[in-house]
Amino acid sequence: MAYVDFISKIHKSTPRDYLARVNEADKAACAEVALRWGRDYWDGERRFGYGGYRYDGRWRPVAEAMSRHYGLQPGARILDVGCGKGFLLYDLRRAVPDSKAAGLDVSAYAVENAKEEVRPFLQVGRAEKLPFPDKSFDFVVSVNALHNLRNYELHDALREIERVGRGPKHVIVESYRDEREKANLLYWQLTCRSFHSPDEWEWIFRQAGYAGDWSFIFFE
Repeated sequence: MAYVDFISKIHKSTPRDYLARVNEADKAACAEVALRWGRDYWDGERRFGYGGYRYDGRWRPVAEAMSRHYGLQPGARILDVGCGKGFLLYDLRRAVPDSKAAGLDVSAYAVENAKEEVRPFLQVGRAEKLPFPDKSFDFVVSVNALHNLRNYELHDALREIERVGRGPKHVIVESYRDEREKANLLYWQLTCRSFHSPDEWEWIFRQAGYAGDWSFIFFE
């Protein structure tokens, strides 16, 4: 297992007003809407989630970096756990010729409104019980999804990722290194259930038997 950062540049490119997130809306009510994982979360007002999640190519450099780092070969089988609208999966397919894609997300809206090229390969489901055989993927990735699980669900999800992967794996979750970042995370998040420092996350990975790589998103 190792810390490998593919996502900080994308994360830092988005400006965030943490105090406005709390002061200008009923944060609890917005979180309740977000947790339905429907249109409001993906394509509604910013206070409910993404504020319109559309393909803009931002995941292409991440996909290319992952492909290079892990030496993904043509024809590789790739799984995205918590794939959303499939944008990263689409770019991974472009970065890895003839790759076989699969994606799973809890949101039926995201799957139904996914990028057309990968929509046939996506399905609705939960990370705690992946509907795939053992060791069936050459690369398994999960971005900004597992922190939305409760701790008892998180353990099962990590074990499932380990079970279905026969090659490298990479998990990206939200975390905090100090009290300011913890406050910013609490102000900004709408759906996060697992709030952990990097040391705590790494302990959870070990306890679950997860042997892949990871990285963190910090709200500086």
